[in-house]
Amino acid sequence: MVQQQPALPEAYAQPEAMRVVAIGGGTGLSTLLRGLREYVTTAGPSAKPGLISDLAAVVTVTDDGGSSGRLRQGFNMLPPGDLRNCMVALSEEEDLLARLFAHRFRGGDSLKGHNFGNLFVAALTEITGDFAHAIQLASKILATRGRIYPVTTANATLVAHMDDGSVVRGETNITASRRHIVELTLDPPDAAPLQETLDAIERANIITVGPGSLYTSLITNLLVEGIPAALAHARGLRVFICNLMTQANESLGLTAADHIRALNHHARRQLFAYALINRTPVSVEMKAKYAMEGACQIVADLDAIEALGVIPVLGDYLEEAGVARHNTARVASDIMQLTTQASGGERKNRSARKS
Repeated sequence: MVQQQPALPEAYAQPEAMRVVAIGGGTGLSTLLRGLREYVTTAGPSAKPGLISDLAAVVTVTDDGGSSGRLRQGFNMLPPGDLRNCMVALSEEEDLLARLFAHRFRGGDSLKGHNFGNLFVAALTEITGDFAHAIQLASKILATRGRIYPVTTANATLVAHMDDGSVVRGETNITASRRHIVELTLDPPDAAPLQETLDAIERANIITVGPGSLYTSLITNLLVEGIPAALAHARGLRVFICNLMTQANESLGLTAADHIRALNHHARRQLFAYALINRTPVSVEMKAKYAMEGACQIVADLDAIEALGVIPVLGDYLEEAGVARHNTARVASDIMQLTTQASGGERKNRSARKS
């Protein structure tokens, strides 16, 4: 049996400030960052102590649709959409600049559908000639409570090998395909990460992967050369945050353990010590809504997860607001509890979580 709630470590009352790295993409990563932001130490006139001394987001950059895709083609630059969402998530959301960065134009032939934040990053990229530097400058303007890194600056394309033997190129085409993904690769296969990303992973006390689309937001990060090895050699605790629902064309029929197996398979090694798993059932109405796409709540197969060497941590993470979303405050709170494991109590609390 696995305990329903993680035992609160004795040292949690006054923990040492932590370095946290969050890896992912899409709405899942930005949702998580909103919760973690509240624990970050801030400086300046409104300075406040926090449990996180350094927060870094590592973000996928293979999107080729929408405003990001248009900028990628027109300016030969990396897609800024997921990175811009992370900037907004780490800023003060009520601030005008944050709302401006999130604004999407509704009129104008050339501007319609574009996001202001994406255009701003495109302008900074042209001025500086460096996409990664443009992201850092934009983050400074928004006064984000953390650093944001593209997982690679290589102009890489996702390639999916399907169960019928076909090969599909490009994230948009992959998500539109009805076939089951067997293997995901990058073209070019030697896309390299930023050294700053590797340094952040090496220094981190805790590293999270997820939530997010299994293949196009999570696994894509593990395909960048050097990232799996950096995770394997990291001293910090590695935590998987499982999705709430299966996703059409990505994870239909996959259990929580299947998600972990797919991540391990593409990383070519075992990645995680813990997995945060939702235990709250979805409403009848929400279940019916997702069933129209063939999706359902992800099965929490706890015995199979433990068989993979991963400790499940169950929580009430589901929040319904038209769609199923993670309750970012609860997820962030449980992550902060787990940070004490990374500061020396792992062995003690590992045994405390099983009965």
